[in-house]
Amino acid sequence: MEMLVKTLAGLEEVLAEELRTLGATEVVLLKRAVRCEGDLSLLYRANLWLRTGLRILIPVETFAAPTEKELYNFLREIDWSRYIHIDQTFAVDVVTQSVHLTHSHFLALRTKDAIVDWFRDHNRGKRPDIDTREADIRIHLHIDSLDRATLLLDSSGDGLHRRGYRTEGGPAPLNEVLAAGLVKLSGWQPGQPLVDMMCGSGTILIEAGLMATNQPPSMNRNFCFENWPDFDRELWQQIKQEAKAVQQPYLIPIVGLDKDFKAFRIAENNIAAAHLEEVIFIQRMSFQNYQPPAGPGMVISNPPYGLRVEDDNLGMLYKEIGDKLKTDFLDYQAWLFSGNMEALKSVGLRASRKISLLNGQLECKFQRYDIYAGTKKVREQPSA
Repeated sequence: MEMLVKTLAGLEEVLAEELRTLGATEVVLLKRAVRCEGDLSLLYRANLWLRTGLRILIPVETFAAPTEKELYNFLREIDWSRYIHIDQTFAVDVVTQSVHLTHSHFLALRTKDAIVDWFRDHNRGKRPDIDTREADIRIHLHIDSLDRATLLLDSSGDGLHRRGYRTEGGPAPLNEVLAAGLVKLSGWQPGQPLVDMMCGSGTILIEAGLMATNQPPSMNRNFCFENWPDFDRELWQQIKQEAKAVQQPYLIPIVGLDKDFKAFRIAENNIAAAHLEEVIFIQRMSFQNYQPPAGPGMVISNPPYGLRVEDDNLGMLYKEIGDKLKTDFLDYQAWLFSGNMEALKSVGLRASRKISLLNGQLECKFQRYDIYAGTKKVREQPSA
């Protein structure tokens, strides 16, 4: 079975490694996606376990679609009872790169027409309903620049970033898939002290906590594949039981700091919803007043970089982050994720690695700083 797994820009290699670990074969990296092969068991496990995947699509038909009429005629001939029950709801999403078929909304309507017309022809006028928000079955249609159309089934439904633990977000909550990607890109390993100096709603902490306790991120949600005609309920229950059996305790606290009361309360609620109160320890305090455990350890933080913070204040904040790292986080690796390149310069440390990522449409950098015993001394020497 071919699978197309969507992800965020910059996380393709991380996702590919996750898929290989789960047993996927013929893994190929694409732009914001990974293609692979696997069986039904892999499909179920991947939806449950993937931390950096956004959704998993299954290609079922590929055909030429140079015109709207030919697109409709091909879709009208498909036996849709293989994919949708007449009592279910469905939705259609279209992405097109064609210079001839350019209007995705119109193409989605024509796809829906073809599906509905097929059911009416074969069920005495009866048809499934459309539900764009909570559809039982989700259909995707991709049309490339050569007018090749691919019809895909969405096995995930809601995006896999919707883990089920976020009770509330802060002003700009970090996408869960992006947060998991940051933790994986950092190279952090359970057993190593981890600190988020400005934790906000706690997403980085929670994703690390799920990894530390070997919990699948999507245990507490539903998937579209559960509505498919060929859904194997026994296999799915077996896979979920296996996932529960491999969960493990974690005794080294993952630490989060935030001085803002609202952010602290939101993080507390999200951590409780993820059942990680015994793993993640958050404190309502400024990072300047925190004394970390002895290194080696790791810092992963997403400091503010929005337009609502004055430039001078933002530069000072980043300088204070750098000063704190140099003073109290010896033998730590510190990773900062930011969309403000000028502010990052104020950290006052030389980045040993820079990774380009996107947060929504905003270009960001994920930068690593190695803090060692001579860091402060070296940086304080006058330049030659």
